[in-house]
Amino acid sequence: MVTAIFPAAGSSVRMGGGVNKNLLELAGEPILIRTLKTFSQVGRVNFLIVVVAAHEVAAVEGLLSATAGLKPWRVTVGGSERQYSIANGLKLLPDDAEIILVHDAARPLISARTIDDVIDAAERFGGAIAAVPSKDTIKIVDADGFVKSTPPRSELVAVQTPQGFKREILLQAYAQAAADKFLGTDDASLVERLGARVKVVASSYDNIKITTPEDLGVAETLLRSENK
Repeated sequence: MVTAIFPAAGSSVRMGGGVNKNLLELAGEPILIRTLKTFSQVGRVNFLIVVVAAHEVAAVEGLLSATAGLKPWRVTVGGSERQYSIANGLKLLPDDAEIILVHDAARPLISARTIDDVIDAAERFGGAIAAVPSKDTIKIVDADGFVKSTPPRSELVAVQTPQGFKREILLQAYAQAAADKFLGTDDASLVERLGARVKVVASSYDNIKITTPEDLGVAETLLRSENK
């Protein structure tokens, strides 16, 4: 059984307008709903957990209730950091959940194929992340802003979501992070601290995270291209 958690409690400061970006419309449909519909189309995904700000819970529950075709879902309150929001979502896991996916609600162009591939890899290896090869040369710099080294680009990937893990691994990783007061950059960083391996799954450059108004325009363009 697979459960997917969607952090959507961010302040959306870079989007402007004081509105949760996940509730903005993309091609006539809220970003959040577009994301949840794609996951609901994946046969092995059984349950959805959406994490939002406290003042948005009722509105999001109403929105989901009015949307046909979604897998069973629950909405819960987020925390001050993404990691704390996901920790709240983990408290609602069904007893039979074996694989946990975590996906940015603001990545509505995720493909069902990538979701399936991450599930496959998580089942096989215990942990998996969607990613694409880095297009840019990356420099490691020191505290004074001088270049220290240049990692080989062939060894670098740009990490996306979903990220998927076996239940016991992710719960252990979150428990250890809480005990150590460690705040990671993503779920994989918490799992890596346990010494567990995380498999990289090839994704698409179209799987963008909508953060700014410009991103929304790019997503609209990508959707029009897909629908030609």
